[in-house]
Amino acid sequence: MRIDVATLFPEMCERVMSESIIGRARQRGYIEFHAHQIRDYTLNRQKQVDDYPYGGGHGMIMQAQPIYDCCQDVIRQVQQAGFERPHIVFLTAAGKPWNEEHCKRLVKYKSLLLVCGHYEGIDERVIEELADEEISIGDYVLTGGELASLVVADSVFRLCPGVLSSPEGYEEESYYGGLLEYPQYSRPEEWNGRSVPPVLLSGHHENIRQWRKEQALERTRARRPDLYEKYLQKVNGENP
Repeated sequence: MRIDVATLFPEMCERVMSESIIGRARQRGYIEFHAHQIRDYTLNRQKQVDDYPYGGGHGMIMQAQPIYDCCQDVIRQVQQAGFERPHIVFLTAAGKPWNEEHCKRLVKYKSLLLVCGHYEGIDERVIEELADEEISIGDYVLTGGELASLVVADSVFRLCPGVLSSPEGYEEESYYGGLLEYPQYSRPEEWNGRSVPPVLLSGHHENIRQWRKEQALERTRARRPDLYEKYLQKVNGENP
């Protein structure tokens, strides 16, 4: 899978995506990641990509032309590399809330292009022209779309074959199956007067599996009742 990011801060994106599990997966060729500088596509000497909003208001708006030209060039590069035309996602506050179901959906594409906004927003016309969808990573505002794009890229990449050692690396984690993950413990058996639950020391795999399922259900019910209700509806074959 290949993910491209159109951004004003490509070095920031490259550095994050070159570290840890994702960085190793890139080195081994399981995934591709490329960051593109939107300023390279401006038509003025000052490399200006923003201007005042029509109608007045505070702050500046990213202009349509450099974003459009950057995306068109990325599309060309992606297709020349043998990938299908990328699915284009704009990271905006007005987008659909990001969750694990979206991860599972987007990982099915061979190529994604994530577009990062900045300043007070993006000229709506280029979003209407290019976006296949808009995504928000939460009900809060960031200074730019770079962190949001990295969240999306990381959470999608980790579902790609070869990135994690096995599918169990994500299938048993929070959200993937609709529940929060059960509590985890490591050595020593006792720490600060707190002991590992005896069932985890029993070696009885079925009892451990049942305990973990019960803990996941209870944790989800207590902490995320919204997820718990959706899970029950799914298990019982009801429409959400």
